[in-house]
Amino acid sequence: MKTMNVAMIGGGFMGKAHAMAYAAMPMFFWPAPAIPVRKVVVDIDQARADEAATRFGFEEGSADWRAVVARDDIDVVDICTPNDTHAEIAIAAAKAGKHIISEKPLARTAEEAKAMLDAVQAAGVIHMVAFNYRRTPAVALARKLIDEGRIGEIVNFRGTYLQDWSADPDSPLSWRFQKDVAGSGTIGDIGTHVVDFARYLVGEIAAVNSVNRTLIPTRPVQEGNVDKLGVGGGDANAKRGIVDVDDEMITQLRFSSGAYGSIEASRNAHGRNNYLTFEIHGTKGSILFDYEHRDALQVMFADDPADVRGFRTIYTGAAHPYGEGLWPIPALGIGYGETKIIECYDLFRAITSGEQPSPSFDDGFRICQIADAIIASGESQSWIEV
Repeated sequence: MKTMNVAMIGGGFMGKAHAMAYAAMPMFFWPAPAIPVRKVVVDIDQARADEAATRFGFEEGSADWRAVVARDDIDVVDICTPNDTHAEIAIAAAKAGKHIISEKPLARTAEEAKAMLDAVQAAGVIHMVAFNYRRTPAVALARKLIDEGRIGEIVNFRGTYLQDWSADPDSPLSWRFQKDVAGSGTIGDIGTHVVDFARYLVGEIAAVNSVNRTLIPTRPVQEGNVDKLGVGGGDANAKRGIVDVDDEMITQLRFSSGAYGSIEASRNAHGRNNYLTFEIHGTKGSILFDYEHRDALQVMFADDPADVRGFRTIYTGAAHPYGEGLWPIPALGIGYGETKIIECYDLFRAITSGEQPSPSFDDGFRICQIADAIIASGESQSWIEV
């Protein structure tokens, strides 16, 4: 069976998730399209890279991503670094002829994302953006029901992504709160996941009308080089740095199809852990999904008899999308890790078949355009065409 050598750039939280997927994918999807070989992991210095290699099962560690990307023995470059580095790494990897998967958002701005898209298209390599939540089997099932016309013509989409990990005003100043690194705050970090859902399930977004605001203007500067994701109490007496990105956003949507919708995203919603949801209403029914209950999809079909009409719960299992590679019993349990395993499977299946996967860098570019429009709409307090 074909093997493919992976260079993973970044050994933090997302690196752990990706490394786990490379190890587990052939266990779940057998025969695998190819066997990922964890060849080299790159981190900010050699000591951290060596530690990451040991921890994540890579053959070696390196502190020089440029040298690694240029190596002839690397087939796939996996970008798990802060947003301000995505473009430089991806463009170099494309020029070196490597297939690429990049964490989301693809870039800080649409302009950066377009440069990345141009590079991969010129190189003819496979490219993917890691919007892994769409690979939750219940979400893929929602797409299947929509494609089959089970809920008719979609008229409305409502999506949310609410978290509370940064609600503490004394939590550390992660790079996620700094515009020059992140590009935006809640909009890019978690809002783009809901934008991906909206495009995947409903279609292209034509215009947005947004309200964005920063709730906590300063945070304690964190010590050391390891990003703490803004989680945990900081020193209230420590030096504080400026937060120059959004903490929450609410935006109306107008789809090219004529449907309307809304997205609400916040990282300051006390009591919400990973509240990623969507509700879709069509002319023949409705679909409801909550990622915190990710094994279940709520569906309602308007043509049901009146005495049983209402939402029903479908628990995903072997009969549903990706079910052949997961667990044989419905509701046995799908986690964040499984979405990354499925993502890995789709990536390597695309590489071996030569067919671009979705979401590609083209999708990532389009989502960056929408994120830029949400920011501009918040500033102008008006509808912005995408």
